[in-house]
Amino acid sequence: MRLNKKTTVIVLLLMGLTFSSYKITGILYQTKTGEVSFSSDAPLEMIKASSSKLAGILSSGNKAFAFVVPMTSFNGFGKPLQKEHFNENYIESDKYPNAKFEGKIIEDIDFSKDGVYKVRAKGKFSIHGVEEPKTIKCDLTIKGKEIKIKSKFNVMLEDHGIQIPSVVNQKIAEEIIVKIDLSLLPR
Repeated sequence: MRLNKKTTVIVLLLMGLTFSSYKITGILYQTKTGEVSFSSDAPLEMIKASSSKLAGILSSGNKAFAFVVPMTSFNGFGKPLQKEHFNENYIESDKYPNAKFEGKIIEDIDFSKDGVYKVRAKGKFSIHGVEEPKTIKCDLTIKGKEIKIKSKFNVMLEDHGIQIPSVVNQKIAEEIIVKIDLSLLPR
């Protein structure tokens, strides 16, 4: 499917995403139900949560992508108070409702051929209102018209201005492990 500008703009606006630096070409793939999870393994407490609300798009022509997840969509915290503190005190979800990653796949890929590829996604990662350059290693699998992406990467809280009070610094890790698992289909 070839994309026209109007369709692309509507999709991006609906998903709360922008391709500020990239022109979309080729086939547009999308997901609305990707899985993202995180864990904080601190000396006194393990915190784990996940969301199935990861939405995103990938352009096969120039390998540009944009993904977003609402921060309030994370569930699975060990205690109800953990989720409350996560949204109110640390992430401040009312001010910064989404985490976003926008950029481009570095390696060359033939999206018309089935295969498994080790790729790097390079772009701008934003959480808690702070945008940082980030390169993430991914396993990308193409099978038929479906693209599957899996990744695991670290996020340093300090890099995104997330302050941990000294009272709880043994309960929240400074480095968070994030895992992504999603499938994209042609739009």
